[in-house]
Amino acid sequence: MSKSRIYIILAVVVAGLFLMGRYNSMLKLSTEVDNAWANVETVYQARADKVKGLAAIVKNAADFEQETLTEVIEARAKATSVNISADNLTPENFAKFEQAQNQLTGSLQRLLLTVERYPDLKAVQAYRDFQHQYEGIENRIAVARKDFNGVATKYNYSIRKFPNVLLSGIFGFDEKPLFKASEGSEDAPEMDDLLNRD
Repeated sequence: MSKSRIYIILAVVVAGLFLMGRYNSMLKLSTEVDNAWANVETVYQARADKVKGLAAIVKNAADFEQETLTEVIEARAKATSVNISADNLTPENFAKFEQAQNQLTGSLQRLLLTVERYPDLKAVQAYRDFQHQYEGIENRIAVARKDFNGVATKYNYSIRKFPNVLLSGIFGFDEKPLFKASEGSEDAPEMDDLLNRD
């Protein structure tokens, strides 16, 4: 075997090892994004499950405002119907998911503020348990979103840096969207505004 043939074989092996290393590093980060997304979905599902329980508690309050409760039930149904996998985290699908979750958050906050007008309902142990658990769920949602953003940012950087940028498209590694603060969240609404909303 000639030296030139040996050099060609060595060059092919080195190039193959290089490509394999690049692919594996992007795959590892992609898998971490998938895992972080699964965690996000899990905490949002836990919230949806708790909201279902809250709806049952509130429904039993005889004179409670049914319109507010209906809004929460409909927002929950919409939020749980928007399911996207980590493989399909396009900006459009991500926006639909986030919009549905934000709608549930808003209607749920309105419901919780409305409950303040009903001391008998606030005194129910099941409602007090929900309030306590709900705070924990919202904290876990915030943590899961932050963790997802951290992993997705690392992944996005990895696929955009050189030389990965030359290979990521070929291997099918696309950029992942990030959670952002809801529009207008810097101007929190007043409690009266939430209670008197049309």
